[in-house]
Amino acid sequence: MGRRSDHTRQELEHLFLVEGHKHMAEVGFARFSAREVAKRIGYSIGTLYNVFGTLDQLLIAINTRTFQLWAEEVRAALEKSGPDRIRCLVEAYFGFARANRHSWTAIYDHHLPPDVVLSDEQNQRRGGLTQIIVDEVVAVLPSRVQADAPRLARSLIAVVHGHCVYDLNGSFALMGIEQPMELALERVRESLNHAGASMDGLK
Repeated sequence: MGRRSDHTRQELEHLFLVEGHKHMAEVGFARFSAREVAKRIGYSIGTLYNVFGTLDQLLIAINTRTFQLWAEEVRAALEKSGPDRIRCLVEAYFGFARANRHSWTAIYDHHLPPDVVLSDEQNQRRGGLTQIIVDEVVAVLPSRVQADAPRLARSLIAVVHGHCVYDLNGSFALMGIEQPMELALERVRESLNHAGASMDGLK
């Protein structure tokens, strides 16, 4: 029998979220089971839905947690980075995706129904990662074009993301490309150079 009153609602939300994230990391989006998450912490599936409302809201919360952990890893990498912080960003992007394949892929496998939108809080939490990248792009651009940094940063994220997807799904291997991360970095540097950044001396 599931426990009924061992934890407050806030504690339950945390328990379900942590265990749900762990389960997602183990089995991936296609095999994810909310019922299994509830079972693991000794509560009924009804309790889980009382806390989150719907499966979509649980998945949103899990994927937001992935974004937050991802941002933490990128910040930690930048703290130890040498002068080439753009390389550090690209390596951290690939590194997180490779080390957390199921959780990372679930972000993009979960498609929201038309009537479901992210809350402002969820958008803010997810946006932390993008803001790190925007800040680093601003730092390498001349002042005259820094206002374009948010737009450019999002384009560069798309470039790196595409390379990362092809890396993880084996497409690059089929093409005979052995260093997809370096290829992504080349494209990023080309775009930054075109925008006026100085990448001189960075290999």
